[in-house]
Amino acid sequence: MNVEGIESMLDEIGVEYRYHHFEENEAVNPPFICWTMPGNNNFAADGKVYAKAIELDIELYTDQKDMLLEEKVEQVLEEHEIYWKKTEAYIESENMYEVLYEMEV
Repeated sequence: MNVEGIESMLDEIGVEYRYHHFEENEAVNPPFICWTMPGNNNFAADGKVYAKAIELDIELYTDQKDMLLEEKVEQVLEEHEIYWKKTEAYIESENMYEVLYEMEV
């Protein structure tokens, strides 16, 4: 999946998103998404990349726990047949929840 495909998928969720972070002058109120491609997990054969697997992280930020929005994110990922893992943290300094979805595309 390329960048255009990832952003098209994120459009389906219906919240503002940016790659990595929002600039200070474009800050938005939660909920919002930051996404990154922190690495890869390519499969090699005969000393060459046989199949590419890009790591994709989707970070959902909310000011309150929003299970309905999480279900929406998960539904979109499932519709695109993407296997994901989910973790959650509360960021006290920001008074925000972060739900992290990790996957390979």
